[in-house]
Amino acid sequence: MGCDIGQENEKPVHRVWIDEFLLAACQVTNADYGRFLRQRASSSAPPFWNDPALNHPEQPVVGVSWYEAVGYCEWLSASTGGRFRLPTEAEWERAARGGREDAGAMFPWGDAPPQSLPNYNERCAGHWKTGPEPVGRADPNGYGLYNMCDNVHEWCSDWYSPAYYAVSPERNPRGPETGERRASRGGSWRHYVKMSRCAARSSIPPEFHYADYGFRVACDNPE
Repeated sequence: MGCDIGQENEKPVHRVWIDEFLLAACQVTNADYGRFLRQRASSSAPPFWNDPALNHPEQPVVGVSWYEAVGYCEWLSASTGGRFRLPTEAEWERAARGGREDAGAMFPWGDAPPQSLPNYNERCAGHWKTGPEPVGRADPNGYGLYNMCDNVHEWCSDWYSPAYYAVSPERNPRGPETGERRASRGGSWRHYVKMSRCAARSSIPPEFHYADYGFRVACDNPE
């Protein structure tokens, strides 16, 4: 976990062990979130809900705060009997790497820069010009997960600390006990380079609503 040539908050590179978990293949879409809003009348729509550049049913929902993402997971758990939640940073990075043998590769596909991908310019000229693209349109990684390092930043469950890796436990790290910002992972349609490295970390206060922040759900492996 981490990257020696990345930002200081990605150091030191260290090995962690994670219990088995499941992660959604795609980011939560507007269609998904719409079902939540219809069934949970007390919840308000995100601030960009009516923006035509951001509200296609198959686009990832954006403008959802960390608290609202957690609320969605709680609703989904109650509705289905599952145990849904946001992934930890460690789980997200494990999933983003897609099981590659070269575990230190910078991106899900290897070390080649995003601009070298055959469809990168087309995607930039398409939906990424004004918002995220519909989920599941790009190639999946080795675990069958889509948009793991692009489209929107994804909320993680952890509190964020730039120095956490120096004290992180070896097994199932879950972030600091307290903090002011929540961790997030993945790239963003708003950035000049749309795709992030697997190890790249980001964070914002949990109450913020940004047009390039969404999430995907994780769950403990049912046995």
